[in-house]
Amino acid sequence: MVRAQFAIVGAGAIGSVLAAHLARAGHDVVVLARGKRAAHIERAGLQIRGLAELSQRVRVLTEPARLEAADTLILATKTYATATALASLRGARIGQAFSIQNGLQKNAQLAETWGRECVLGALADTSGELLGSGEVLFTRNEQLLIGELSGAGSTRTSELARTMDSAGVRTSAVDNIQELEWSKFAAWTGLMVLSITTRAPTWQYLVDADSARVLARLVREIGALAAAYGISLSDRAPLPVATIVAGSEDAAVDAIRAAGERFKARAPAHRMSSLQDLEAGRPIEVEETLGYAVRLAQQTNVSLPLLAAFYGLVAAADRIRPPPPA
Repeated sequence: MVRAQFAIVGAGAIGSVLAAHLARAGHDVVVLARGKRAAHIERAGLQIRGLAELSQRVRVLTEPARLEAADTLILATKTYATATALASLRGARIGQAFSIQNGLQKNAQLAETWGRECVLGALADTSGELLGSGEVLFTRNEQLLIGELSGAGSTRTSELARTMDSAGVRTSAVDNIQELEWSKFAAWTGLMVLSITTRAPTWQYLVDADSARVLARLVREIGALAAAYGISLSDRAPLPVATIVAGSEDAAVDAIRAAGERFKARAPAHRMSSLQDLEAGRPIEVEETLGYAVRLAQQTNVSLPLLAAFYGLVAAADRIRPPPPA
């Protein structure tokens, strides 16, 4: 049986970035991975380049049921793999857990497994790309935010944020985590759609006036859904969501294009994980993100016509995606 200070479930781009930085800082880390990815890490370690250049050995666990206990569990799998991953970990003793996945279902899924008191809210404006070589290109290190679901501050979130920040991944503890998770979701849904339809690096469709207008309309629709649930939005997200929702459409387009210039200057190689998955022939996280928003809207009678249309388009792209390269 295996015990660890940090157990990171999923060794994709961001899971690998977190694991490598924490292990380099001297923390006891185990990565739960499988198949070729697990074999590569066992053979060559975690290899990160881009914003950081490091090669780091780390323990790999291929049988999740062997995880006995972890002080902190970080869920970094794709959203469609969550149920299977958590089912195999139910016997583990976990001190605290958070998910850096996309979407809004993640906290409830963790709470169903270990109880709400164990769960922290989190969002990652941190990006990377798992390359065919097995290396990870670390492209964006803006902020990883952690907070109590109650909205109150706590010693454990402050200490955890300090630990991760000092390891090299920019991290802060916040009080309003659920507001910020919704804000990221509002930005991410629009970015996902544009990444798949344009197949371009992020900054390119952000600075383009026409695609920025489509993105503004998508974000504003999610803003209407958030309002129906009594959720305020924030500019502390990959895009200035509160500004996009509150002002005129033209002002929203200007704000998005300005964000695009910042992406161009600070993260020109950034590509959304949805685009990476599509081009690699992997499943797209469509049902747990766009589909989930559409279903929430139906429950509250909120009209999201543009999002609903793109949901169908992205779902079709997922069904007819090319097979993974040999």
